[in-house]
Amino acid sequence: MQQAAIRVQELNPGRLGFLYRKQFELSKVQRGETIAIVSDLGTRREYIEAAFAAADELGADIYEMCVNSIPGWTKVGVPTIGQCKGTLAAVKAADLIVIFHVPLFTKWLKEVTEGGTRVLMIIDAPDDLDQLMSPKGLKEAMRYAEGLYKRTRKVRVTSEAGTDFTYECGEYPVMTQWGFADEKGHFDHWGAGHIHTFPNEGSASGKVVFAPGDIIILPYCRYVNDTVTLQIREGHIVSIEGGLDAKLMKDWLEDGKTSSDDRDPYAVSHLGWGMNPQARWYGMALNGDDPERNRAAARVFPGNFLFSTGPNTQGGGKRSTRGHYDVPLRDCSVTLDNQVIIEKGKLVDPKMILPREPR
Repeated sequence: MQQAAIRVQELNPGRLGFLYRKQFELSKVQRGETIAIVSDLGTRREYIEAAFAAADELGADIYEMCVNSIPGWTKVGVPTIGQCKGTLAAVKAADLIVIFHVPLFTKWLKEVTEGGTRVLMIIDAPDDLDQLMSPKGLKEAMRYAEGLYKRTRKVRVTSEAGTDFTYECGEYPVMTQWGFADEKGHFDHWGAGHIHTFPNEGSASGKVVFAPGDIIILPYCRYVNDTVTLQIREGHIVSIEGGLDAKLMKDWLEDGKTSSDDRDPYAVSHLGWGMNPQARWYGMALNGDDPERNRAAARVFPGNFLFSTGPNTQGGGKRSTRGHYDVPLRDCSVTLDNQVIIEKGKLVDPKMILPREPR
């Protein structure tokens, strides 16, 4: 499937300061608070400048800590804080950390959030920061979904493409993102609007089918071109069948193994769904397959079911494998215990449905 050419930025760069102020206000930045920016060698400088300007207008203190690396998009759990003396202590003392690369699955993130520091991740392109800014009511809808998911003990996911997959819940926490970091100890992602948890160990079972048009966000950032059929038993993928996309998945997961008997890359990881009405499935077709245009947008469009493989340390588990796959599936039906919340890719619970705001 041919991808669109990467489009030029449409957002007026002068609006970035306004957008950052709005985001900081949503994140409840107060006068006298300290914001620690964690940037890297690839961070857009205009983002740093916009953050500084917004913090200054709100009366917050702000500084930048630039790490000597460009963290890879395909490697999760790589620590950029804590190896240099004093860095962990510094960010733990901040009220809000604004980080411009992915800190998920790292020990330091867990430590700072448990200490009460808020963490906001910003990893998307300017047009997407504007388009996906959390709309009115999204947090409330996400909190409602969180309550349902926390009470759920068994989930079934089906599709006309052939998916028929079940897993049990309750062993790991439910993690919810609504697009801003306004609560003590909360991690969020500007542009988000999705929910997930990790299945109980060994409980995931059945068949998962990737159909053409589903999205592989990690590691490749591409639409699925041909059908991939996964057989899952006791929490692990035991077979991968199909054409090119199946081979790409097999080779990536195999390369993530640390020994011949390492099964961690094939484990089922976080599972959940998207609810941000500002996102659309066809964004990659419009804007191209640059990861910066698809990090939030491809995950959070309403009614997708996000299937993933690999690590579960973010939820408190022990798997820290590199073999991580993120695949938002379209057109699935999702049942929490006996309650259908998504039917053929459409949210059906009215408390999860929000109108799209024109932008």
